[in-house]
Amino acid sequence: MFIFVPIITKLKMRGRPTIYEDSNIIKKAQEVFWQKGYSATSLSDLQKATGAGAGSFYNTFKGGKKEVFQKAVQERRLAFDEFKNELNKSNSPLELIKDFFRSIAEANSNEHLKGCIIANTVVEMTFIDEDLENSAVQILKEVEQMFTEVIKKEQQKGNIKTQTSPGILGKYLITFWCGLNTLRRMYPDKNVLKDQIEMQLAVIS
Repeated sequence: MFIFVPIITKLKMRGRPTIYEDSNIIKKAQEVFWQKGYSATSLSDLQKATGAGAGSFYNTFKGGKKEVFQKAVQERRLAFDEFKNELNKSNSPLELIKDFFRSIAEANSNEHLKGCIIANTVVEMTFIDEDLENSAVQILKEVEQMFTEVIKKEQQKGNIKTQTSPGILGKYLITFWCGLNTLRRMYPDKNVLKDQIEMQLAVIS
């Protein structure tokens, strides 16, 4: 799975409790959003999860729930960026991509039910919040481009048999990713998921 990179500052408290934009705070809020979605998450849920009082919360996140959600989503972008760095340094980037998809089958039941927060956001925010929808769409497009670049290079090296356009294959992997995050909710079974994943990955073999 993707590696999260700690960012920003440490939690500090002086006098009246105040929270700062600490990666741990965002991660705690992210977990709530991931499980409940944006609309069903209340400010009370976020305060409880982060341990922040109302005044402290509003002083730190003046944009309220939407600002926290945006930061939680952008935290995922950092994880994708880290994975992209790994691909750039790897001698077998295609295998890293395949292993990433294969790792989904090994996740626990809770992870299967959560799915992907970015894909979830695209679906939930359609017709609700264009800014949040566009932010999530942009991240998926960046991941698509990451896949496309790896596929193009691997085709040039002769490591992929199919000569289907890298752009089409990049979109295929994003389609596969979004579909897989629905399938894993329907069939949270390791063996079922493994079979489906291997069948889909055969396209880029």
